[in-house]
Amino acid sequence: MSRITIDPITRIEGHLRVEIEVEDGVIREARCSGALYRGIERILEGRHPLDAQRITTRICGVCPLAHSTAASLCLDDALGLSPPRNGQLLRNLIYGANYLHNHVLHFYHLALPDYLPARALPGALSPGTDEDRRTFREETQELAEHYLEALEMRRKAQELVALFGGKMPHDMSIVPGGVTYRPTLGEVAAFRFRLREIVGFIEGTYIPDLLLLAERYHDYFELGKVGNLLTFGCFPLEGERLFPAGAILGGEYMPLDPGEIREGISHSWYSGDGAVPPWEEEVEPDPDKEGGYSWIKSPRYRGEPCEVGPAARVAVALQVGPQEFREIAGDLLREAGASPGALSSAMGRHLARGIEALFIARAMERWLSELDLSAPVAVEYRIPVEGRGEGLTDAPRGALGHWIRIQGKRIAHYQVISPTTWNASPRDERGVPGPIEQALQGTRVQGDGILEAGRIVRSFDPCLACAIQ
Repeated sequence: MSRITIDPITRIEGHLRVEIEVEDGVIREARCSGALYRGIERILEGRHPLDAQRITTRICGVCPLAHSTAASLCLDDALGLSPPRNGQLLRNLIYGANYLHNHVLHFYHLALPDYLPARALPGALSPGTDEDRRTFREETQELAEHYLEALEMRRKAQELVALFGGKMPHDMSIVPGGVTYRPTLGEVAAFRFRLREIVGFIEGTYIPDLLLLAERYHDYFELGKVGNLLTFGCFPLEGERLFPAGAILGGEYMPLDPGEIREGISHSWYSGDGAVPPWEEEVEPDPDKEGGYSWIKSPRYRGEPCEVGPAARVAVALQVGPQEFREIAGDLLREAGASPGALSSAMGRHLARGIEALFIARAMERWLSELDLSAPVAVEYRIPVEGRGEGLTDAPRGALGHWIRIQGKRIAHYQVISPTTWNASPRDERGVPGPIEQALQGTRVQGDGILEAGRIVRSFDPCLACAIQ
């Protein structure tokens, strides 16, 4: 048996170490380790509750809108606020633009280099090996051209965030009770123009490229699978969510029960009271802890590790989502020759991102047309002496939760459980591996397994900046 360490995994956000043990061409064991502790949750204690909105967006510069959104929902809950429809629409448009940016970024600039020849891209940004390359020369050249075109689409998506959010990263518009800014007619027109360009790119370039890769690497629908899926849902509008919340455990769908969320620390470098509701969790850094191998904690839902992210959102929405989504997802799954059960796989995660990028972009066109530029965009509020709130949404990478407890008009406790905390979690108190560890174990590989391991890990789009608070 040979032990291989990949440290750090490249082309992801943050520092992730992966160890695999390969025997007879199969990964027998895998361990994920987050290597950087920051303590942002502790920084928030004792501060004004509104600081949570601005500080938590600094957790990550790639997906700050996810934390801005989760924090606003958390404070809405704690302060008893119901944002007006216009405020909800603007929140969704800002957040949706960040989703589109993230999905284009992940496919073209973080994952695609794994599948193209080493010298195909500018600066030789692929892993530096020509092993297992399956695209023809003309296809490779076209994908490389689209790699560059995608940079421009990402810029336009960032401009969408800035038009309504004030700036990117770290917007200044989303706040408790709604948003701070009502756009002008000219800004709406500028937003619509850029959005149409991005929609055209998704429909005419991203989706065809995705289907081409799915055809060439169809066997990757069988690699990197995980059993359980979880989503908190996202893009709320008047009591409904564009992507509904729910879980698929043991192949069965069930509605989300937030009371079943716990976060263990058995193999994490912390000591204290883990595996309790997020409002009550109290832990301290313990880098010398025996048995610990990661700064990432171990979230569990109903005691089970769950994959979060696009595969979970699409799988749940296929069960209980709107008919329009089920038609889009069904058509693209058929074109890719894949079943819903293949969504949780190295290639299925890429396909799921494409499905929801198309659906979100079309929803954004509809939301934009529904804006009333004369209607309120926020409600007034007061900070309570005591209270607590819960903000659940889905970041592009998966389920994201913020929890606050207020005492004496100050933050007494703040907890964040991010998508990669779920996906890259270490083993729990029962020794059950986290989702990425599960996805790697049992994979048949060629040679040392680094190529397959890299492709599987990057399909989750890990963000270690978010995973370790």
